[in-house]
Amino acid sequence: MKAIEITKYGAPDVLQLSERQIPELQPGEVLIKVRAAGVNRSDVFQRTGNYPAPPGASDILGLEVAGEIVDGDLDNSNNLFNLTRRQHVCALVQGGGYAEYAAAPLAQCLPVPAGLSDVYAASLPETFFTVWSNVFDLARLGERGAEKALLVQGGSSGIGVTAIQLAHAFGHRVFATAGNIEKCSACEALGAERVINYKTEDFVSIVRSLTNNYGVNVILDMVGGAYVNRELSVLADDGCIVIIALLGGGRAQINLGEVLHRRLTLTGSTLRPRSVEFKAAIAAQLYERVWPLIEYGTVKPVIHKIFPAEQAAAAHTMMELGEHIGKIVLTF
Repeated sequence: MKAIEITKYGAPDVLQLSERQIPELQPGEVLIKVRAAGVNRSDVFQRTGNYPAPPGASDILGLEVAGEIVDGDLDNSNNLFNLTRRQHVCALVQGGGYAEYAAAPLAQCLPVPAGLSDVYAASLPETFFTVWSNVFDLARLGERGAEKALLVQGGSSGIGVTAIQLAHAFGHRVFATAGNIEKCSACEALGAERVINYKTEDFVSIVRSLTNNYGVNVILDMVGGAYVNRELSVLADDGCIVIIALLGGGRAQINLGEVLHRRLTLTGSTLRPRSVEFKAAIAAQLYERVWPLIEYGTVKPVIHKIFPAEQAAAAHTMMELGEHIGKIVLTF
């Protein structure tokens, strides 16, 4: 099969199209003929040698794919959605997505939502699994009921556009940050009440003003670093900050007194090393609560650009430059 290999750690041009053996399936896995694969920031980190694949995972990049099931044991208890051979699915994988064939745990495969192509479905797993597990499960924003408020740092990213849409769809107020007027406008079109240009505006003062100094209940943070203490000051009592990336650095000086007296929670997670069982539980929740929203058109995948697989280096360059709004996808 054709696959994109990392020839050595370095710049995007180390990604080269090559020939690999079709992966051998492990118990509980299916083989997917890949039509499209999502590109994620973690792929960039792995390419540069800063995010090694977990033990046992493929060294080929790619954490999400969509395509057709062509092999595997479908007659077992992991077949949560009664998937069949030749059915088109999207799947979360630990690696191996940048290839014509990928092995995926059956429990992490979801049927492609009605009305979506494989290309658009490939943009779903990594961001939707991440947002659901962090914003709704870990930080308990809540699906419906009492209105809460969410602040998304990096609203125009793939994670950001997903978080904005889901929180808005469930009736919550959403604020976000982004780096230019175009990105701010795009986030507001997706449901954000106000998007702050972090290069020219102060998110702390603006969010405080818009919430009458109450603050937000949940902050989804991809920055870390010096942002964390500022985020604490704009968090409502009993609120939660969830850190999922450290683009601004891994160290922060924070006011622990504020955490103590206002019962604040500072937490974080990475999805890739979690168990199949953990991810299967998220898949079940997504299928029940989110897939209908996608099929109704309430929530939509946002793709900035589609590249043929042999142009994976160009896709990574775009990711690094931060030019995109939403997802970048490779096709095979």
